[in-house]
Amino acid sequence: MASRTRRRGTAADASRRRRLPMRLTLPVLVLAALMAMLMLRGYVHSEILADHRIRPEAASDRVPEKILDGGPVIDTRGSRTTSLRIPDRHLVLTFDDGPDPTWTPKVLDVLKKHHAHAVFFVTGTMTSRYPQLVRRMVAEGHEVGVHTFSHPDLSYQSKKRIDWELSQTQLAITGAAGIRTSLFRPPYSSFADAMDNLSWPVTEYIGSRGYITVVNDTDSEDWRKPGVDRIIRNATPDAGKGAIVLMHDSGGDRHQTVQALDRFLPLLQKQGYTFDNLTEALNAPSAHTPVTGPDLWQGRAWILLVQAADGITDVLVAGLAVIGASVLARFALMLWLSFLHTRRVRRKGFRWGRRPVTEPVSVLVPAYNEAKCIENTVRSLTASEHPVEILVVDDGSTDGTARIVENLDLPGVRVIRQQNAGKPAALNRGLRNARHDIIVMMDGDTVFEPATVRELVQPFGDPAVGAVAGNAKVGNRDSLIGAWQHIEYVMGFNLDRRMYDVLRCMPTIPGAVGAFRRTALEQVGGMSDDTLAEDTDITMAIHRDGWRVVYAERARAWTEAPESVSQLWSQRYRWSYGTMQAIWKHRGALLDRGPSGRFGRVGLPLVSLFMVVAPLLAPLIDAFLLYGIVFGPTQKTIGAWLGVLAVQAACAAYAFRLDRERMTHLVSLPLQQILYRQLMYVVLLQSWITALTGGRLRWQKLRRTGVVGAPGTAGERPAA
Repeated sequence: MASRTRRRGTAADASRRRRLPMRLTLPVLVLAALMAMLMLRGYVHSEILADHRIRPEAASDRVPEKILDGGPVIDTRGSRTTSLRIPDRHLVLTFDDGPDPTWTPKVLDVLKKHHAHAVFFVTGTMTSRYPQLVRRMVAEGHEVGVHTFSHPDLSYQSKKRIDWELSQTQLAITGAAGIRTSLFRPPYSSFADAMDNLSWPVTEYIGSRGYITVVNDTDSEDWRKPGVDRIIRNATPDAGKGAIVLMHDSGGDRHQTVQALDRFLPLLQKQGYTFDNLTEALNAPSAHTPVTGPDLWQGRAWILLVQAADGITDVLVAGLAVIGASVLARFALMLWLSFLHTRRVRRKGFRWGRRPVTEPVSVLVPAYNEAKCIENTVRSLTASEHPVEILVVDDGSTDGTARIVENLDLPGVRVIRQQNAGKPAALNRGLRNARHDIIVMMDGDTVFEPATVRELVQPFGDPAVGAVAGNAKVGNRDSLIGAWQHIEYVMGFNLDRRMYDVLRCMPTIPGAVGAFRRTALEQVGGMSDDTLAEDTDITMAIHRDGWRVVYAERARAWTEAPESVSQLWSQRYRWSYGTMQAIWKHRGALLDRGPSGRFGRVGLPLVSLFMVVAPLLAPLIDAFLLYGIVFGPTQKTIGAWLGVLAVQAACAAYAFRLDRERMTHLVSLPLQQILYRQLMYVVLLQSWITALTGGRLRWQKLRRTGVVGAPGTAGERPAA
């Protein structure tokens, strides 16, 4: 019994482990739902279903003579093969291809004005999109008929496709007006005597499905736009005869049709004609059958889904426009301001103060289980060209990190041990024990070049500078994921930092390489654990205290980026959520005055747009790429996507040139843009859900391999 209980418990535990967490499931479901809405929109708009082939005329020897010589109403239901004509002095106006949101209401208004009824042969695509117009038709006494879902020539189609065209259109009509109709008009049809050996079998099959086929015997030819007078002449039957008149309320500009109708109706009414729907003219039971029960609710559900798909697509298109404009604006801003930044800091004789900064600095290295990396980190610091005091703060490591550093027995290196309290607490502990006025902070998995500290602290020659961001670079860039992050660091982070430096609203001092004036840190209360992005939090706090934050592009640090999707996910989830927390924490800067207000009204909106909103909308580019490939226009869609990619590639190439990086890594840029965006989308959406639901996210330690060594030794070497 105990054994069975344990087995059941083990199975339950395994099931819980396999179940996706809700904060991961929801983003995936949202993404899937958006794609489903796009696919439904494409399906309804028939870009992929459209078949524009038109069968040329064929022999008619297999068509019964009574059909060829008969009227425009053809009934092949059951065993019947009959046709009917419209009685004299009766006209049945028929309108094809609608409903159209522009022209159908105008046609209905004219019909109502002259107390006339008509028949509207609607397509399923248009009915699904504009159900309110079909509802109005029925309410005002008009009849509707099926004109297929996507308007193909049915003589090319299989019986299965014909059934689908009929059933989907009926579904839309039911959802729109709560009825079924027994009237049908084939696309590209004309007169009864035009029936041939290819269209007749279709007519017979349509009858077997319970429909009456309605063609015409008077064609207004309004689709040619021949002018109002010509339309009226074409629509007028021979003296006193009844007729079914073919007109259109969709498919293009129908202003001539509306104008002609407004003159045609009173003109023929004065001649004794009545304008009826089909069953009124034939004195027959209505072609409409009310629908109730599950079929009605299925139709309504279809209309609701289509309306939702169109509405969501409109929102997505607006979002795509926003993201497109913001991406292009960001690239233009980055390129221009990066150029200004580079020209300023690289001009001959440029220096931050009157004299170089040469005094010793304290380097804080918070370390938690960094046994694989810590030796390379510390040795890179001891090789520094600038005098440094090195403080390794061991935050309760369990892998012997502190012991490794102590065994190195390197001069100028101190180890401070504390119980695990988190990175902010470790940095504050180091700050209290630091001896110097300039504090450099780095991660325990990062290595510095010999010149890094010297380049990093030179901006403190300007007494207004309170913090400096260094140039963090990916050391393990040989893998595909590493190469993607390398592109992101060079283009997305460092090009951004040049822009933010010029705008004086740098949002983040990277934890891998940053420096602070001790006074600035102490005035804002040191490192805070209020957010998961303590580097962003402290940077914003320093801005709000009136200090300037700048970027030192030559202060290069080599860090080990996550090497698996799960590790990358964990890191970016923490970054995204922490950035949101920091933005919210410092939202008061929007209303502040002075430097804090400048940061609030320039920096916070830019960070919110470029780091939170834009990445959330960026996958729309790829979603519409997929949509365009499937539903068209394929060539224009691919061309537009390649155009956006070309702009990104140009920016990336410029960023790589500024950082003196090899261009070969940009080969993976197209794949990065397709796959990486989706990952960042889900991460950001998950962060939003966590924030909105009030969830808490804990620090997650990333697994390190120690592959990034000190420059000039076994590790990754800086680019030439």
